[in-house]
Amino acid sequence: MHAIVVKDLHKKFGDQVALDGVGFEVEEGEFFGLLGPNGAGKTTTIRMITGVLKPDRGSVTVQGIDLRKAPLQAKQNMGVIPEVGNVYPDLSAIENLDLVGRFYGLDKTTRRSRAERLLVDLGLSERKDDLLRKFSKGMRQRVSIACAMVNEPPVLLLDEPTEGLDVMSRRLIVEKVRELNKKGTSVLMTTHNIEEANRLCQRVCIINKGKVVAFDTPERLRKTVEKIQTIEVAFDRRIDPGILEGSNISKVEACGDKWRIYTEDPDKALETILAVKEREGLRVLSIATCGPSLEDVFVKICEVPR
Repeated sequence: MHAIVVKDLHKKFGDQVALDGVGFEVEEGEFFGLLGPNGAGKTTTIRMITGVLKPDRGSVTVQGIDLRKAPLQAKQNMGVIPEVGNVYPDLSAIENLDLVGRFYGLDKTTRRSRAERLLVDLGLSERKDDLLRKFSKGMRQRVSIACAMVNEPPVLLLDEPTEGLDVMSRRLIVEKVRELNKKGTSVLMTTHNIEEANRLCQRVCIINKGKVVAFDTPERLRKTVEKIQTIEVAFDRRIDPGILEGSNISKVEACGDKWRIYTEDPDKALETILAVKEREGLRVLSIATCGPSLEDVFVKICEVPR
């Protein structure tokens, strides 16, 4: 049985087409990524899977349950972290988790033990009795994650869960979600963080302008743009990138303290780099050749300007 099956979803808002036949399947226990540029239809898809929006056409099943026929039963199998936080600022962290546990029909002992454990895992045990209005954005998002996990759902839906968070909050959230996934929870995550998707997801679905444009493992998707190669090099001083340009180098761009060089012939490009090094009296601090990244695939497929 699939954890989630999305079939031929269509949705229009006035004359604007939001989804045009989106469909995919999430396997049991899979960590699945839904990627796409702003306005691609990711959040609309999540809202249909959670039952917040009804499709004009198409269907969604969660754990084999048709969302249209048995919405409450389907939702009992989900934990959801929406794009906009759904925690209550006038309740404490522990009260938020207790309330959500009640919604799912958990008894008092179970609610309390799970809430206490989750708050410890997410670094909030010392603030459990504080009102959420006093919490930072990252801390509120950690409480939101805990609320989605308190019923130990077989399916977890995350809509941009780490967007705009500090490093510590992002790490705590990612590790907790990964831990839940290892225990068998199926995870569907939308994200703009391409490297995060590459690190976490077993398969990804890329949508653009309301349509599925790619659907595979990150590694197989990278192979679709195999000709794109990059070399990252750091010199001991700043240079004019124009001196690296040549017939075997298609583009040069700054990447922190390094230069990222795009080429279809890394061997020839390395010769150019070393020739520039000698001519300009530079010292190479680091150099690495890389195959195409998932970001390269994303940019190529969705035609997103760099």
